[in-house]
Amino acid sequence: MTDLTLMTSASDPASVLPSLALLSHRVRVLPMDAASLVKMPESTVLFLDARDDLATAKTLCRLIHASGLSTPIVLILTEGGFTVVNSQWGIADVVVANASPAEVEGRLRLVTERGSMPAGAQTSDTGTQDTDGLIRCGDLVVDTNGYTASLHGHPIDLAYKEFELLKYLVQHPGRVFTRAQLLQEVWGYDYYGGTRTVDVHVRRLRAKLGGEYEHVIGTVRNVGYRFDPPEDDKDDSAARANASQG
Repeated sequence: MTDLTLMTSASDPASVLPSLALLSHRVRVLPMDAASLVKMPESTVLFLDARDDLATAKTLCRLIHASGLSTPIVLILTEGGFTVVNSQWGIADVVVANASPAEVEGRLRLVTERGSMPAGAQTSDTGTQDTDGLIRCGDLVVDTNGYTASLHGHPIDLAYKEFELLKYLVQHPGRVFTRAQLLQEVWGYDYYGGTRTVDVHVRRLRAKLGGEYEHVIGTVRNVGYRFDPPEDDKDDSAARANASQG
């Protein structure tokens, strides 16, 4: 059981993130203002309601970090809010207001396992994620906080789930995931579509990455998919070249 704080201006706090009421955590509700910051306990995860007032939410995020508090912040958004939030907010994670209980529980678990540092300060499995939440794999750059990706400095036009799939794979290089695992991790437990959805999104991702980088999403026959960093390909090529010369 985790101590949670929900900060909101809604007249009905239960409507902000309904899934919270279905989980077995202690939830404290506070008004969405600066005075509430002193009422938060030291060990809590803050769910901040940014659905209708992004400006106030951003201000509170800045106040929290300016005050030296290490409280991890999970921002509650509508789909439209994703276009505004970036690494400067200093949040640990985001969740849409209609997220399933399983998704909320999963994101909360990841936040508490990472500790109180904002997501942008974490190091991914690739070892190349910097303090701005950027994961660099050769000329491919994935901005985990800004929800964007670029190749050779040019933005890649990705749909939301395409980005989520790419981000998840990039964060776990070399690890093989079944289609069912990817559905669970990227689409959530409440998704009722078939595993073919994963195949369709992988095809779209490869097409958008182009001929040079489509191979970074590798197919493992009869199993699923994995992310193969381009640096590995270069190392392998160099090794093969050296072997042939020997």
